[in-house]
Amino acid sequence: MDLLWSRYSAVFYTSVLAVILSVAGLHWHSLLYPAFLLSIAAAVGFYDIFQKKRPVLANFPLIGRFRFVLESIRPELRQYFWESDTDELPYSRNQRSMVYQRSKQILAARPFGSDENHYSDDFTWLNHSIAPSHINDDDFRVIVGKGDACYAMSILNISGTSFGSLSPNAIQALSKGAQIGGFAHNTGEGSLSKYHQLGGGDTIWQISTGYFGCRTKDGKFDSETFKKRATLPQVKMIEIKLSQGAKPGHGGMLLSSKVTPEIAETRGVKPFTDVISPHSHSEFGTPTELLKFAERLRNLSCGKPVGIKLCIGHPWEFIAIVKAMTETGIELDFITVDGSEGGTGAAPVEFTDHLGCPLRDAVVFVDNTLRGANLRDRVKVGSSAKLVSAYDIVRICALGADWCNMARPFMFSLGCIQARDCSSGHCPTGIATMDPKRYRALDIPSRAERVRNFQKNTRFALKELLEAAGLTHPDQLTRRHIVRRLSGSQIKLADQIYPKVETGALLRNEKVEDTRLASYWHRVSGASFSPMN
Repeated sequence: MDLLWSRYSAVFYTSVLAVILSVAGLHWHSLLYPAFLLSIAAAVGFYDIFQKKRPVLANFPLIGRFRFVLESIRPELRQYFWESDTDELPYSRNQRSMVYQRSKQILAARPFGSDENHYSDDFTWLNHSIAPSHINDDDFRVIVGKGDACYAMSILNISGTSFGSLSPNAIQALSKGAQIGGFAHNTGEGSLSKYHQLGGGDTIWQISTGYFGCRTKDGKFDSETFKKRATLPQVKMIEIKLSQGAKPGHGGMLLSSKVTPEIAETRGVKPFTDVISPHSHSEFGTPTELLKFAERLRNLSCGKPVGIKLCIGHPWEFIAIVKAMTETGIELDFITVDGSEGGTGAAPVEFTDHLGCPLRDAVVFVDNTLRGANLRDRVKVGSSAKLVSAYDIVRICALGADWCNMARPFMFSLGCIQARDCSSGHCPTGIATMDPKRYRALDIPSRAERVRNFQKNTRFALKELLEAAGLTHPDQLTRRHIVRRLSGSQIKLADQIYPKVETGALLRNEKVEDTRLASYWHRVSGASFSPMN
């Protein structure tokens, strides 16, 4: 009985106090307002007792609601008060602070020493030189493609960010920042929107399974619509998206309520209808067909570089694509490797946590495969996933990448606070929402400047790292420059950890250290993504 009384005491006292104030309010009218509020609270409490959805509220009416209030603000409480500076959930406070400082032109220095444990397992570092170099220009470029339509890619660019997932102001600010800073912005699979175009930045148009922006009414590829957009001067490269690191092998659906007339126009679909992103492409089903589709896009876009984006899964599937390049002579201009630690607005938990190959291992595998097939000098490698600092760029370029793409750090530069509320439409900063009342607060000119500042200052930090290592360009980095601690008493160069493949070794039928290549190179062909027995 005592327990029962304590559980319902909040409702009882609220009700009694509401009655007392109501009676007293007949003489003192100022008491009627608090009496009204207490009456509402009492009514809520009685509703809690008889509702069937939440046992906590039924057993602890009114008081139990504080549990849900505290739970709703738990991420913010943890992030601002209890999170360690180095806890990566998914980005640490130190990482976010670095982006904020560089975006605002504040010195991103760390006083009193490192927060990192330099003796922990898996700690890595860059070997420096006693004869540092001097670099005059930190605008490092990578030439992608061939002929007059080739593109000089910056070392750091904005990864796929779709209009619809991000607000109009966010998209325009990112593109404008890219335009000011002279780097590229990937459209994401949501197509080339008017906000990408208003920003004016160099654009990589991503074509995914839904063929948004270049599709027929029944969802097939439309070559004429594609050609009109692909030949725009602002579009510099075309990227065929095969899979995404955060949710590889997973299609999607944009609910009809979110398909506004503006989004429908951008994607080439009907307003207020469910829009399906299929699991796979309808234009090709084999590696050779993929390459022919890429060549078709290259011709339609007047020779602009065409590549693919994928998260590495079954190794034989990527090996088959490379094998098809050697068999047909049709070569991709670039391959963007997306790691499984990449981000997205929403994905199944199991996909995010346990599906796909992490970035560093994937880049090594892609680099080895291209080297073994004697394609590495012609097929460039981009990388995207959980990258944020200049050291991240150094490490991934040393493992085999030519440039890096980042999305979430550039969102930090816009003002993202890592609220992790991207899929609800209630983003507190106006970045990941289509609510005009929320994104109106995102000032495009000032945020574009911050986007430019982050990229510029990160490039400068990269320059200083390269100078300390005695190098003059990121393309001089190799796996011998990165050291990794394996245990308290063992360290190795990345070159000693990862398997090596000599240039052209697969074509010469030579033995290679990478067991995946040794196992599958002779069992795949351009005719199928599956290996032969």
